[in-house]
Amino acid sequence: MKLKLMIAATATALAAQTASAQVFVIGKGLGGECYQKTKDGYSSFRAADEICTRALREQVMTRENRAATYVNRGVLRMRQGNYEDALADYSSALDLQPELGAAYLNKGAALIYRKDFDLALAALNRAIDLESPDLFAAHYNRAIARENTGDVPGAYDDFITALELKPGWDLAERQLTRFTVEDIS
Repeated sequence: MKLKLMIAATATALAAQTASAQVFVIGKGLGGECYQKTKDGYSSFRAADEICTRALREQVMTRENRAATYVNRGVLRMRQGNYEDALADYSSALDLQPELGAAYLNKGAALIYRKDFDLALAALNRAIDLESPDLFAAHYNRAIARENTGDVPGAYDDFITALELKPGWDLAERQLTRFTVEDIS
């Protein structure tokens, strides 16, 4: 006999109220400075964005470092709510390095902020397929997208997976408290 479970979330829409996970990619030179500003915080968005832009315009970089710098600038822009420019940066990164899981993960996060959950799912599925370095974040973000497209059991499974990949992660633990699992067999 197969046990059937009904999984219900106590809240239905997560998108804007929940911060989605983001990842950064390390680079060198001005690109490395862009990474540091993105990772460690910055006192001025404009100055941080300018460093990343200068790195892309002025610095000779490998394809990998250039792609990483686009991802990092995209994260900066996404944090400022500039989702269109962030998405353009992630696309530029993917043009240079089509298998860059971090670009797909962050693209999925930007699409969640825009409430474009179907496209977010496609990007996050690709990040997971590529085994993005921060796989826990890809599952967390995919859970948000799944819940907002009506796939509550899938969302629950992804929150569980995110927590398994990063035990003790407060963000995933808080999300799971909203779910009720019942035996309906």
